[in-house]
Amino acid sequence: MLTNLEHLGLAVHDLSAATALYTKLLGVAPYKQEHVASEAVDTVFFKVGGSKIELLAGTSADSAITKYLLKKPEGIHHVAFEVDDIRAEMARLRAEGFVLLNEEPKRGADNKLVCFVHPKSAAGVLVELCQTIGNSEVVRSEIANGEVNYPSA
Repeated sequence: MLTNLEHLGLAVHDLSAATALYTKLLGVAPYKQEHVASEAVDTVFFKVGGSKIELLAGTSADSAITKYLLKKPEGIHHVAFEVDDIRAEMARLRAEGFVLLNEEPKRGADNKLVCFVHPKSAAGVLVELCQTIGNSEVVRSEIANGEVNYPSA
């Protein structure tokens, strides 16, 4: 079940410049900066009320963000929703006919397991599902068994 809007992901060319801009715009400093090797991106997170803004910059030519910015301008890249059980939500969405970009959840930024819904099956919007690591016994068990390549919190 989707529990809340987790964050908006914004694709940017220059992470430092975008961080300075959003620090001024939002009136708060970012709370986290992180490199996500599996996605070849650097990220910066801002807390805004009960949600977040994630700035993403590609770190290689193969990065999905780098490729995205070759075709489209900087701006909203994806909308992310928090889920309690990412595998159950993936199964539900597949049963409803949505196309997922991942067969299994992947390691994401900000202590999350993530999966993306293809924009062609979601009215042109790239939707990300996020499950916080450690908010379910299932995930803790998978980490302990080495089934998920993510450090425990």
